[in-house]
Amino acid sequence: MILVRGRAGGTELTGTLYERGERAPSFRGAPDENAAYVWVCDEFYEVDSGGSTQLVDGREVNLAFESPMPRGFDTRDQALEGAKEHVRTQFARIGIDPVDVELEVEKRDGDATDA
Repeated sequence: MILVRGRAGGTELTGTLYERGERAPSFRGAPDENAAYVWVCDEFYEVDSGGSTQLVDGREVNLAFESPMPRGFDTRDQALEGAKEHVRTQFARIGIDPVDVELEVEKRDGDATDA
């Protein structure tokens, strides 16, 4: 299992990348269980009212969450790039420039590497 974490604007988002041989969550819409890598992470966007309130870059943002949309990948490189892009996109959806997102990749054994 690999965690991909993005930090920006005083908040963070972490998703999970399941590797071959690991049991990824199974639910409606999950990718084929034979996918070598499966990415699962929240998806959210800013709304005018309602949702959950989060402090981002010193301002209150109302977030609406969508069901996680798991994605399957054939290679580790594709999976990591897809995961990083997903995290950057979520921050962009709440007004943070994707280049300002600090990414970290953490292997299950606890070794962390900057991405």
